[in-house]
Amino acid sequence: MVARTMMKDFAVGGKKASGYLASPQASAAPGVLVLHAWWGLNDFFKRICERLASEGFVAFAPDLYHGATASTVDEAKRLRSKLKGPVVVKEIAGALDYLQDHSAVRGKRIGVVGFSLGGYWALGLAGQKPQDVRAVVVFYGIRKVDKRARAAFLGHFAEEDKFVRVDKVRQLEKELRSAGKEFGFHVYPGAKHWFFEEDRAEAYNEVAARLAWQRTIEFLKAKLSQ
Repeated sequence: MVARTMMKDFAVGGKKASGYLASPQASAAPGVLVLHAWWGLNDFFKRICERLASEGFVAFAPDLYHGATASTVDEAKRLRSKLKGPVVVKEIAGALDYLQDHSAVRGKRIGVVGFSLGGYWALGLAGQKPQDVRAVVVFYGIRKVDKRARAAFLGHFAEEDKFVRVDKVRQLEKELRSAGKEFGFHVYPGAKHWFFEEDRAEAYNEVAARLAWQRTIEFLKAKLSQ
């Protein structure tokens, strides 16, 4: 059961950013950073934090759009186009620091769950902060992973994805295997991009989403208990 949820400010280079925090009743629990898709920090991604808290994690989702959200692809593209890479990197690092320092978080090595755009940044964070990131879960997001990364990786991808092709997923698998990284990727038959997001009626796949969540929780509990 979730003890509390709230928006919290955190420091980024002398400035402030904000994020959504969900904490379980347990006094000490592993931390999980949640990185939203290009829709922004909407109610769906806040619920992801709440669901993680109900599973025994302290979940924190930085708001990379600073209050803005999108409901259509065109709106999302406009918001994404305004992002500045160096600023995003600093804000995610600041959110990581906030989560690590939170009194309810047990241990310094955390998990990261990223969706699409957030998956891209989650994979990047594993290389930027190898000593801090223990486990990374990506939903239909992809990029090259820095060889410095020490995390274990779990990936959820869609068979019928017009943004992330399956051959690109296989290429990343090959690169991770060659680098000796621990990973497990799943491609869900018949699924489309955003298949996990129940508020995207054009893509939501209940069966695939349920299985992906089960795998995610099992993975995070196994890796963050070490």
